[in-house]
Amino acid sequence: MPSLTANFDELLTRIRHGRSLGSASFEPIYYLIFSPKEILEVKRRLPAWTARLHQDGWDVHRFSVAVAVEEILQTAKLRQIWLTADRKAPQNWEKTNKSLANALTQGALQGRLETLLESVNGRHQALVLVTDLEALHPYMRIGAIESQLYGKFNVPTIILYPGERVGKSGLKFLGFYPQDGNYRSVHVGG
Repeated sequence: MPSLTANFDELLTRIRHGRSLGSASFEPIYYLIFSPKEILEVKRRLPAWTARLHQDGWDVHRFSVAVAVEEILQTAKLRQIWLTADRKAPQNWEKTNKSLANALTQGALQGRLETLLESVNGRHQALVLVTDLEALHPYMRIGAIESQLYGKFNVPTIILYPGERVGKSGLKFLGFYPQDGNYRSVHVGG
């Protein structure tokens, strides 16, 4: 199994060369797939990888899913209602998670990523680096956001994906979600 370093090197090569000529359409979305057991190691390597991208001439714009989720949930209009309900039934995780998932799946998270993509569109050597995907659990998966934003990825976008690769285009988020084969992106690793 290739190392994280080898997979990152391959990812950079693929970004430099783009997709194969046989592809019908091209969205420059690249997944670096790694075992969920390697989440902490990926976080340790992130500063070095970001520095390497800068050294290669990329203008890196990081989108942390964890930061975005926290901001959305902290500023949600229903926050006080959630806190009151949580105090009344603090062990009702299913209801709590459903309420929080609704706040994220109504487009708030997708909107934040879309805003970033629009802001860097047309910038020389811009690249978006999406990190902290594990913060989507148990609310949603990145494939839902990717499909809704299809056609808006105009700069290379690297998604650091904790999960498993299944076949050529299938992915299992965190290694235990059911396989999702609806990705139109380039997959490296896994």
